[in-house]
Amino acid sequence: MSLPADYLKYPWRRHGMDHDRYGFSNLFERKPVAWPNSARVALWIVPALEFFPLNPSGKPFKAPGSMVTPYPDFRHYTTRDYGNRVGIYRIFRVLDELKIPASVAFNSVVAERYPALLQEVTRRDWEVIAHGVDMDVLHYGGLDEAEEAGQITTSLEALRKASGQPVTGWLSPAKSESFATPDLLAAQGVEYVCDWVNDDMPYALNTASGSLHSMPHSTELSDRQILIDYHFSEDDYVEQVCDAFDCLYAESEKYGGRVLCLPVIPYITGLPYRIRAFRRALEYVLGHDGVWAATGSDILAAWRKAQA
Repeated sequence: MSLPADYLKYPWRRHGMDHDRYGFSNLFERKPVAWPNSARVALWIVPALEFFPLNPSGKPFKAPGSMVTPYPDFRHYTTRDYGNRVGIYRIFRVLDELKIPASVAFNSVVAERYPALLQEVTRRDWEVIAHGVDMDVLHYGGLDEAEEAGQITTSLEALRKASGQPVTGWLSPAKSESFATPDLLAAQGVEYVCDWVNDDMPYALNTASGSLHSMPHSTELSDRQILIDYHFSEDDYVEQVCDAFDCLYAESEKYGGRVLCLPVIPYITGLPYRIRAFRRALEYVLGHDGVWAATGSDILAAWRKAQA
């Protein structure tokens, strides 16, 4: 099959980066950041509450976790639903017992179909992050800009109305964006996005619509990446979280505050044989002085204050 004529046309094909969203910056030469109460590491926990349709379109691709076998794929559908029925409550319990707040990413469909889950988050005064409409409503290059703006509006309006929060954080389904996504998010009052994975600290993004920041929502420390994609054990997961913390904690002594983000998927981490590993990793981190458990919006506010 031949490629279309415009396949190789790309406006930013040049020396340097292929976009202008941010400039190059060496993390170790930046102005040190001071967290509240002289904390050295900000601990940011981000559970994701997702809805996977039983009949996904799969266009232009299937998001990680989507259905696998022919319709109706009840095996994988109910596996995902386990996270929203059972697994997330184990995660809630661990975070409550360790007194750790969370920023919980919601597909807006989850908030509408399972309002009790949203109420569990808001009654704890935790942060709600927008996670698109559902895991089959993707953002990608070639998507009509007006259609994408409508998807963002649908997600934000539903979550803002249901939660009573401003909802200023955004995590795209599958972390997939179009070239217009940052502009569209900033235009609708989003202050930070979790899709860019090129840093350990927040940084400013250039948009046509005002202020927007990237937050260090780690892919490499996500339970999906370590346990599912890399097929590592639960002990390996704990070891990698602890090693990451040790590195960031040591760096903070010379270079200022750091962020340790742990993204968690309830149908992965919330399983009975995995929840103990999650607790062990958190207990290790909290066993050190100078750890600030915070939400994404709190971390960004402190970072912005340090840049003034």
